[in-house]
Amino acid sequence: MTTTAHPNVANSVGLAEFLATAGTLTLAQRKLIVDQALVLLEQNYAHLPLKVAMHAVNPVQRLRVLRARLERQTDATAEPEWQFHRELSSTFHSVRDLHTNYLLPAPFAGKIAFLPFQLEHCFDEDGTEHYLVARAVAGFDGFAVGTEVTHWNGVPIGRAVALNGAIFAGSNTAANLARGLESLTLRPLVIQLPPDEDWVVVTFVGAAGSEEIRVDWQVTDNLPPMTDVDSLSSAAAAQGVDLDSDEKARAKKLLHAPKVVQAEAAGGAVAMAVQDVPTTMPGVFRARPVTTPSGEFGHLRIFTFSVDDPEAFRTEFVRLAALLPQNGLIVDVRDNGGGHIFASEFLLQTMTPRRIDPEPVQFLSTPLNLRICRRHADDPTGQIDLGPWFPSLDSSTETGQAFSCAHTITPVDGANEVGQTYHGPVLLITDARCYSATDIFAAGWADHELGPILGVDDNTGAGGANVWTHGLLAQLLKIPAPGDSESPYKPLPGRANMRVAIRRTLRVGKLSGTPVEDLGVRPTHQHKLTRADLLQGNVDLLARAGSLLAAMPVRRLGVAVAGTTVSLDTVNLDRVDVYVDGRPATSLDVTDGAHTATLSATGSEVRVEGFADGQLVAARKVAS
Repeated sequence: MTTTAHPNVANSVGLAEFLATAGTLTLAQRKLIVDQALVLLEQNYAHLPLKVAMHAVNPVQRLRVLRARLERQTDATAEPEWQFHRELSSTFHSVRDLHTNYLLPAPFAGKIAFLPFQLEHCFDEDGTEHYLVARAVAGFDGFAVGTEVTHWNGVPIGRAVALNGAIFAGSNTAANLARGLESLTLRPLVIQLPPDEDWVVVTFVGAAGSEEIRVDWQVTDNLPPMTDVDSLSSAAAAQGVDLDSDEKARAKKLLHAPKVVQAEAAGGAVAMAVQDVPTTMPGVFRARPVTTPSGEFGHLRIFTFSVDDPEAFRTEFVRLAALLPQNGLIVDVRDNGGGHIFASEFLLQTMTPRRIDPEPVQFLSTPLNLRICRRHADDPTGQIDLGPWFPSLDSSTETGQAFSCAHTITPVDGANEVGQTYHGPVLLITDARCYSATDIFAAGWADHELGPILGVDDNTGAGGANVWTHGLLAQLLKIPAPGDSESPYKPLPGRANMRVAIRRTLRVGKLSGTPVEDLGVRPTHQHKLTRADLLQGNVDLLARAGSLLAAMPVRRLGVAVAGTTVSLDTVNLDRVDVYVDGRPATSLDVTDGAHTATLSATGSEVRVEGFADGQLVAARKVAS
């Protein structure tokens, strides 16, 4: 490791040295942790009926068995702490829900175990799969980027990925393999157990043929999260994030993109490459024009939805998209584990003339969820309004309903506040690491028919829920004062924590009422990554995206308002309708070019809708 690496990386320690500091939980603390896990899974977990049926698992019974086993132990005879963590983590992993997690206590919390390189897979034209070194930490000289890895500790690499994926199970096969591959070289210790081995033996194709190298696991501090998810705030309550992916995204910045970390710390608008559009959020967005065989298009990568201010997030997206080519936009959400649900659903309106219906969510009907909603039915904090779900939960004992009624988390007004701002064709790129708020974004994209979805895998991660932490749940029964004297939530020891899928999300549109969990969003088109994609900046993937965009019509709807005069600039529209403060004002037939409409009255907002062959295809709002 060299001084060009981030200080956290340069100051990492070996895995064995780190593990020597672990093992401080008493038997009583272990019993408390299991008791709290039972509360969350039995009384809060929205997907419990689905998971028991779909995956033939019984996590509640596993916890009861573990609790009974602890009763037969003493502090002197207690099993090793790593064995306790392994059983509890395995129980949570068994439901294949990356929202519902056991978060390990100190010293694991806030740490990552890593190898100084990252693998990705690609395919030949005949479907043959290869695993290449895609990135390496500064100063690592074991092998170069682009090196092909063939075996992992003597196991063929494809089998090693599948076996690892079975441990860190996702909601579908594609998600299993994606997480198995990531976890070969990177593990957030707050959510994944440390590796069993102190080092790995990697077999790779070198200059002399097949070669081997031993690489030691290292441990260091991860970058801090962007949102305090235990706090009583609207941002914490609206979380839809795969913590594993979120932790890994920050770790990848730390390990492989230290310049991004420096830029975020410095503030201001920066461009990470010459062709990039400078952004005030370099860890969130990357915007650039890309040249493909089908023409030049905009490419806007969204790395995360984990932000505290969804309006500022939307504003920056709109600004960046406006500075990119207007004849087609590639929105790329690969590897995005989600974040603030508002942020994900606020973006949809900017790329469609249609009204956005945010995805509704439901609580599982349980007495504890009812107690929580009763306390916050009138939104006493001004942060978390649970009033819409309270009446149905309150009547569920009589009606026998398994779930509450469905209401949206994202404010409908906020999801439609600015309307369409980009009028060219749009395309979404997804992969199996898309999860939670990103799954919700992809589902909204499909349900509102924004444009094609190009997947490098055959499904997204299939995580459809709003997630709350044990800490937030405990807070909700303390506020407003006086707190609930019979609250089942007890403080957890040693910075341990838990998260649970508290409200499940449902699709809208043609698939209205279908859950996102375990089903995900399937792409309309698929592209298997090539060697050139991994080593030459996704050149083939972007070429495929460009060919799809080039086949779609490019539209333009420019609007300027001065008093009672509306100036229009249209392309590929044949009619426009003008509304003033929501009321019809005028309609005119148009061809490509400039037009003028005269209003009989003025107002605070003018909305123009553009049509082609009787279909609404463009819209714009302008303050007047």
